[in-house]
Parts: sequence; structure tokens; C-alpha cells
Amino acid sequence: MAGTTKGEHRAGLLNGFAAYGMWGLVPLFWPLLKPAEALEILAHRMVWSLLFVAVALLVLRRWAWAGELLRQPRRLGLIALAAAFITVNWGVYIWAVNAGHVVETSLGYFINPLVTIAMGVLILKERLRPVQWAAVGVGVAAVVVLAVGYGRPPWISLCLAFSFATYGLVKKKVALGGIESLAAETAIQFLPALGYLLWLTAHGGSTFASEGAGHTALLASTGIVTALPLVCFGAAAIRVPLSTLGLLQYLAPVFQFLLGVLYFHEAMPAARWAGFGLVWLALVLLTSDALRAARRPRTMVVPPRTETTSSAPVDA
Repeated sequence: MAGTTKGEHRAGLLNGFAAYGMWGLVPLFWPLLKPAEALEILAHRMVWSLLFVAVALLVLRRWAWAGELLRQPRRLGLIALAAAFITVNWGVYIWAVNAGHVVETSLGYFINPLVTIAMGVLILKERLRPVQWAAVGVGVAAVVVLAVGYGRPPWISLCLAFSFATYGLVKKKVALGGIESLAAETAIQFLPALGYLLWLTAHGGSTFASEGAGHTALLASTGIVTALPLVCFGAAAIRVPLSTLGLLQYLAPVFQFLLGVLYFHEAMPAARWAGFGLVWLALVLLTSDALRAARRPRTMVVPPRTETTSSAPVDA
């Protein structure tokens, strides 16, 4: 039994590294889809993601949840709301990467746990421990420093962080698995996305069939790029502790940041380094506090806190 448990844990870690690694390296993929514009890429991502997960669900024979969902208007409304927020997240992310703002997108996912905590306090009326308050304060200071450094608020980062934090909040109320949730959300996105692609084709603006077979295949592969990391994440989530996933989630923005600086050669003046340094300090405070809380005896009463681990950054 111990050997099996160790093997399962190892498989979970490998799947976790694979999921967050793919999300971290995805900025290398979106530029390959040029000359397609961000809206066209986004629409293809919605259409092909639904087709991919539909095939996966057919193979797995996991359709029982769909009938139950259709009989629950409130949950359907929440799914539609989640679909709206992830649409914003995906669209901003694709545009930002292809416009040369990879470093700023990485900042969005670095500050996402801080935004999640702030929303927990403001919306869910949760109480924070002193270290968590300190982390949020340092995060706010980081945004101010970065706003000075950029000469404007880091709106790309803030948009990504708030859209994904809100998406996560809505998803917690829906309580669907990763693949099932993606299927439901892309089912809502499908018709508007397909309609836009047909309109684009009718007006001669589509690149799907005009840039060669390779470009067509790359646009179709957006479904795999979206769903495959989710499959790996799902395999990791049932095999490793939540605290481990909480640490692994930082791999994605770390990879994105390194790609932005080392591969895309984006500028990093002193003010931006200072802002990122403050963000990383806030995350160190947050993570160390979460690990200390996880080690406390179960009988100890601790104040409720916002979960800082995102379910799955399907935004990337």
C-alpha cells in the first residue's frame, strides 16, 4: 500500500508539473497564430475547446452531470457568468502576449492570490490573519510602485487577476470538475464564437483557410492547448495535497516572467524590478503563513481564511 501511495504521489507531482509547465510556456504558442488577430484566436479557442472536451467526455462516458445541470437554472446562470469572465481573461491574455506584454501577464497571475484574498474579505466577509493582511498591504504597495514605473496602472495584470479571481469565485459556487466545467462554459461560448468566425469569413477577414495548412492546424490545436493542461491538473489534484498544488501554481507565472525577460527581451527598468520584488515578498509571506497554518494541530481553532490556491488557471 505504501508503495502504491508513493507511486500515486509521484504521478500527481509529474502531472502537476506538466499542467503548470504548459500554462507557463503557452506564451510561446500564441505568437505562432499570427497574422490572426486576438479576437479570431479567442473565437477559435472557444470552438475547438468545446469539440475537444466533447470528444473526451464521450470517450469517458461522463455526461450524467449535463442533464442535472440543465435542470438547475441558477447553476446555468453561474456557468454563463463564469464563461463571461473567462472570455475576458482569455481575450486579454492572448492580446497581451501577442502585443509584447508577457511580463505584465505574468504579474497578473502572481498577484491573483492576493486579489482572491481581498475579494474573500470584501465579498465573503472572511477574516484574515495578521500575516495575510501584511501580504495584501505589500501587494497594494507593489501595484503603486509598478504604476509609477509603467507610467500607468498595470491594467493588463489587474484585469487578468480580477477576471480570474472572480471566475474562481463563481466556479466555487458551481462545483463542477475541470473538464466538465470547461465543456459547460465553452458550450455557452460556442455559438457567439462560431457566429463571429462565420462573419469574419464572409467579410474576408478570416485567416483560417488563407494562411496554409500549418496555420489552420495551429488554430485547430487551440482546443488541445486549452484542455490538455486541465486534464493533467485534474490528475494532480486528486493525488497531491492542496498545499503542494498551492506551491506548484507559481511555476506558471515564473515561467511566463522568465520568457518575457529572457526570450522576448521585454524591458525591466528598476521600478518594475522593485514592484515585482514587492509582489514576490507578499507571496512569500502568504505561502509561509499557509504552510504554518497547514502544520497546526487540527484541534486548534483558527480564523477562516480565503483559499489562496487557484483551482486551475484555464486563463493561460
